[in-house]
Amino acid sequence: MSNCPPCPKCSSEYSYENGSMYICPECAYEWFKDAVSESADQQYVVRDANGNVLQDGDTVTVIKGLKIKGSSSALKVGTKVKNIRLVEGDHNIDCKIDGIGAMQLKSEFVKKS
Repeated sequence: MSNCPPCPKCSSEYSYENGSMYICPECAYEWFKDAVSESADQQYVVRDANGNVLQDGDTVTVIKGLKIKGSSSALKVGTKVKNIRLVEGDHNIDCKIDGIGAMQLKSEFVKKS
């Protein structure tokens, strides 16, 4: 029997150890071994496509061309987004983009500038 903790995202008991991280095969969530999961007031951590930790107020760059839902325009690769705000959820970055307006982005499509 494995002594790995259950996945903090989906509570799966099938997590496994890989180097200095735990991985959940059901939801593909990865977390560091030294992360404190018992704490109820655990801080929400968001990482960009390169694994850098993002914080409120950071500037990020879009790394993939993204279509804007409900519009004929698109967000081009290399677009800089200033003063981001982190939120919990699938789209975990709230921001305002010049010429487009308020948007939500996924952290996996940006890199820290």
